[in-house]
Amino acid sequence: MHTLLLALILVILVAEYGLNRWLSVLNVRNSRIPLPSELSGIYDPESYSRQQEYFRTNVKFGTLSATFNLLLIAGMYVAGGFGWLDTWLLPVTDNEILRSLLFFGVLFIVSDLLNLPFDYYDTFVIEAKFGFNKTTPGLFLLDKLKSTLLMIVLGGGLLALIVWIYLLTSTYFWLLAFGVLTFFGLVMSMFYSEWIVPLFNKQTPLEAGELRTAISSFAEKAGFKIDNIFVIDGSRRSTKANAYFSGLGPRKRIVLYDTLIAQMTIDEIVAVLAHEIGHYKHRHVLKGLLLSLPFNLLLFYLLGLTLKSDLPAMAAGGTAASFHVNALVFFTIYTPVSMVFDLLGNLFSRRHEYQADAFAARYGYSDALVSSLKKLSATSLSNLMPHPLYVFFNYSHPTLYQRIKKIAA
Repeated sequence: MHTLLLALILVILVAEYGLNRWLSVLNVRNSRIPLPSELSGIYDPESYSRQQEYFRTNVKFGTLSATFNLLLIAGMYVAGGFGWLDTWLLPVTDNEILRSLLFFGVLFIVSDLLNLPFDYYDTFVIEAKFGFNKTTPGLFLLDKLKSTLLMIVLGGGLLALIVWIYLLTSTYFWLLAFGVLTFFGLVMSMFYSEWIVPLFNKQTPLEAGELRTAISSFAEKAGFKIDNIFVIDGSRRSTKANAYFSGLGPRKRIVLYDTLIAQMTIDEIVAVLAHEIGHYKHRHVLKGLLLSLPFNLLLFYLLGLTLKSDLPAMAAGGTAASFHVNALVFFTIYTPVSMVFDLLGNLFSRRHEYQADAFAARYGYSDALVSSLKKLSATSLSNLMPHPLYVFFNYSHPTLYQRIKKIAA
């Protein structure tokens, strides 16, 4: 039976890889079709040629990276590498929590090191070639170190707690683990910008002036109390612009990238913020969290069942059930279910984006919002004509063309 399970694992890995590559091919083909009139003028001929080169370069690089990781993971399964690692750790400690931490820690560090050349090439060759990268090698390595330490502290702590719960009670593990994950998600939603972002970027309050006055004026008109408007130094790493809304309740804050402020007019910036405030007014963050609850509950229920069987561990090259090996196998075979949930999540997310756009449009920012969206696409060399199937599977936002048509309707 474990041989059949191993075969299923390999089929899932290859099928996921094949689907993504097929979607990428469709996306490349679709990018060649003529642009509709609504998208004319975003790129001049030279810039459009550059965008097409950037897009295809990323597709090729993504295929190379995905192929490498497929061969790495499939090779580990076929060779029984995960079971071997578990056996190798047995003499190190008989503490199940510590052994799980070591198991996933080794896999994380090895995977990170093997993928480091890809990350470096993407940042210092591709992004630099097309004028986006502002990261120095020192900052790149410092970010990697901070990310690793953060994963050890937060990820390791969360993993240790979940394994401890399983050892305490396998019967109610799924329910308690679900509760822990939900609480952790809520805390991160509220405090991410205050606790995590400062480890990587400097956030400063937006200074008094014409922009802050315009933002405050709109917020008052929209009935949105906002005291926390911050500017983040995104230009330290990239020329790409962005803005986002984070937090819940009194912890909410709006964050503007300094690149956004440099590239847009005041009306365009207010339009972007009106869109973000629209998300809050429609309670999209809360709705997203609530939508994830049944999915996460099912995930932990099925994981709890999988942890009790020797079969997953044997399929990975082990001999008996262990939390870490069984969990690893479970998340591989859970991929098709996770994909269905991701599709539903993206469907709701795209709907929420339309609602946030409509909110900004109701306050007279239709033209400014369209203008800002066009600038964001142009400055990031975005693909303007993605294939509908690629959008369906991968986009959490509607395409620029879809958003312009909807705003104008």
